[in-house]
Amino acid sequence: MFTLLKFVLLLDALILTIAVLLQAGQGGGLASLGGGSGTEMFMGGRQATTLLHKITWWTAGIFLFLALILAVMSAHSGTPRSVLEGATPPPAPVQSAPLPIQSSTPAPQPQTKRPSNR
Repeated sequence: MFTLLKFVLLLDALILTIAVLLQAGQGGGLASLGGGSGTEMFMGGRQATTLLHKITWWTAGIFLFLALILAVMSAHSGTPRSVLEGATPPPAPVQSAPLPIQSSTPAPQPQTKRPSNR
């Protein structure tokens, strides 16, 4: 069921992408909010709804609904989401490294040359 819903979501996303790319630009968008376009964008009449506009809204709604359903399904799945949550065997105990051998005699001091008086 999860795989089928993912496939439908992918198909819906493809249709949504095509519908958005086929629409003609409205001329303005966020750039018109700077004050260059006047009040035609805000006070103007409603534009006619085209078939591509309806397809965009329907596919966007279906996309959001399927994404929500898949998110809920994956949150309630019984499989572990992490390697740490799975039933992995405990690691083998680490063996301690042997300490270096310490000699009982002190280390010889380096011989310094005495300055000659010559």
